Amino acid sequence: MSDTPTPETPAPRLHALVTGGGTGIGAAIARRLAADGAAITLMGRRAEPLAAVARGIPGAFTISGDVTDRASVDAAFAAARAVHGPIAILVCNAGAAESGRFEKQGFDVWRRLMAVNLDALHHCAQAALPDLKAAAAGRLVVVASTAGLKGYGYSVAYSAAKHGAIGLVRALALELAATPVTVNAVCPGFTDTEIVADAVALVVAKTGRSAAEARAELAKFNPQGRLIEPGEVADAVAWLCAPGSKSMTGQAIAVAGGEVM
Repeated sequence: MSDTPTPETPAPRLHALVTGGGTGIGAAIARRLAADGAAITLMGRRAEPLAAVARGIPGAFTISGDVTDRASVDAAFAAARAVHGPIAILVCNAGAAESGRFEKQGFDVWRRLMAVNLDALHHCAQAALPDLKAAAAGRLVVVASTAGLKGYGYSVAYSAAKHGAIGLVRALALELAATPVTVNAVCPGFTDTEIVADAVALVVAKTGRSAAEARAELAKFNPQGRLIEPGEVADAVAWLCAPGSKSMTGQAIAVAGGEVM
């Protein structure tokens, strides 16, 4: 027998799947988790943005899918497992926002926002749960919103869906408290993403204000007087996914510059 020491087999990388990973907060989360050593799967509706983000993350796998459709979720997660193994970290980031006066909004808006902001959490969490429970430290993080903590006028459907998302997080955390899985939400304030860009465009169209004035108006919600950066949200998610955060579960953490909830 040789006395020469053999190098230890490196531990397998944790598999992190991020929905809505092609832009904004989701892309920032994927990059941060990859920097922390995770193997990354990016899931979203549009292949091109996913591919663009993946080019900057060595080994990243991309899969197009619809988080509002359980069959699509199951197929996407199966494809991801075939590449990176069981899912140890699930970040449910995919979401959408629409604003308008409640009395004039059709039920189609309500149903659409519930589907992507709340129904999708049911599909993704259930699909990943066997993997998360089998992991040494499974992590489920939902990107919710300050709208789920306080509500905003002209965003009734969105606020209701995000309140539901936080309710799901709190209840599921209790249900899984005796397992290795933690379940948490991060709740960004107005963040410099496509969603805010769409809100700015709407304000410009309806009020005649300039884009700069519209952005400044949204930034006023933040006592620090600025929009949140996607990387700040990613840092919070990364902390919740770390091994040392095992006592953090059932929480809804505002990343909002001091905005009062």
